Amino acid sequence: MYKIVYKSLFAITLLFAACTAKKADEKTVVAETNDPNLVEFSQDQYNNADVQLGKVSMTNLGSYIKASGTLDVPPNQFISITSPYGGTIKSTPVIEGKYLRKGEVIAVIENPDFLQMQQDYLESSSQLSFLKQDLSRQEELVKENIAARKSLQRASSEYKSMVARVEGLKSKLRLANINPATVKSGNFTSRVSIHAPISGYITHVYSNVGKYVGPNEVLADMANTKNILVKVKVFEKDLPQIKMGQKIRFKATGDNAERIAKIFLIGKDIDADRTVQVSGRLINPVPSLIPGMFINAIIEIGASETTALPQEAIVQAGGKNYIFILDENKSNAEVVENAKEGDSAADKHIKFKRIEVGVTVTENGFTGVQLPSNFNMESKVVTKGAYDLLSKMNNTEEEE
Repeated sequence: MYKIVYKSLFAITLLFAACTAKKADEKTVVAETNDPNLVEFSQDQYNNADVQLGKVSMTNLGSYIKASGTLDVPPNQFISITSPYGGTIKSTPVIEGKYLRKGEVIAVIENPDFLQMQQDYLESSSQLSFLKQDLSRQEELVKENIAARKSLQRASSEYKSMVARVEGLKSKLRLANINPATVKSGNFTSRVSIHAPISGYITHVYSNVGKYVGPNEVLADMANTKNILVKVKVFEKDLPQIKMGQKIRFKATGDNAERIAKIFLIGKDIDADRTVQVSGRLINPVPSLIPGMFINAIIEIGASETTALPQEAIVQAGGKNYIFILDENKSNAEVVENAKEGDSAADKHIKFKRIEVGVTVTENGFTGVQLPSNFNMESKVVTKGAYDLLSKMNNTEEEE
């Protein structure tokens, strides 16, 4: 009787242990399945994606210093448009962002004082002609001892004074963009045009039709972006490594393209935040870059050996950088080997793990990577097909 009871209890214990182990296995499977960084490819998918594996290598890439700053233009390429004389704006065809060539009209200003200026010039020019004739007459009379030398000196003084007045009025007319030759022909105008002194884009407009502007009041600002500059801040501790001619690689806000500038000026003043301004000239300017844009940059300071992967191995998602490695599992490795040999089986799956990494500089198809501290350098990294894995992972998340 006791033997029967004992055997029954033993059987129940074994059954309970088996069920417990099964549940534990199920929990493990579920835990693995729910890992957001795991993705599976069937063997057929693996072959179709032409996935290739490799390892992280030590590669000579440029050392760099991180920096940030803005885009700017040289002071002589950023112009504030003014008029030396006040007046009422009768027309202005410019708007912010418009491109103007040198000499194009920015505004037309009207002022009755322009008429008086032209009248004064014409009257003075006429009087100058009379004084010149009188001077010649006095010189002849002095030669013949008919007139006193004092009269000649007075005539000479009056003539020279009038020459100065005429030249001054002529300069004022030119300053107002009025041609003195036109005035001499009797064509007066109360309006003058303000022209663009350089070719460039209008960045700000401060005037409108009907507004009165005073002398030297700013009508608009314009900038020539063909000579755009990169200005970045470098900490004083990094300053000894900065040299003339070094490359600045940067990306402007909203611009995914990496662009290059070369350092041509290193500041000599340390700001309150212990930084120094470093300026670079853009190698290939493009119209999409405008003054004032914020940039993130790296300054190349030389080459050094660093951990790197082919550029295609790194994918971006949610503003972060990732790589995929083959899940370190013996059966997983066997499936990969079978896939290489052409053995196709739909029920066999290959697991990959997504790992977040930092990126540095990219050169000759390789990108420097900053790996987690516990990363196994012997891990097999997906060097081709990473975007296929990322797409599969995103699709799986959407289905869930």
